[in-house]
Amino acid sequence: MSQNTDTSHCQAQACDLQSCLNKNTYKPEKCDAHLRNLYLCCQKMYQDSDGKAESTACPIPNVVSRWLKDHPK
Repeated sequence: MSQNTDTSHCQAQACDLQSCLNKNTYKPEKCDAHLRNLYLCCQKMYQDSDGKAESTACPIPNVVSRWLKDHPK
């Protein structure tokens, strides 16, 4: 299997987050669910690819892991 080079993973979640932030005048606390959905999508992408996938919508893997650890459900 080749390295995943599709950089559009989690793009829908990133767009949902951006829309929420725009609607809520950049009050991130109102968009926590969208942020969590994006990071969960990114986490799954990294797990499925053994950390080799990349996406313009996702921060690097250790940022995703740290955020999810610091923001338990």
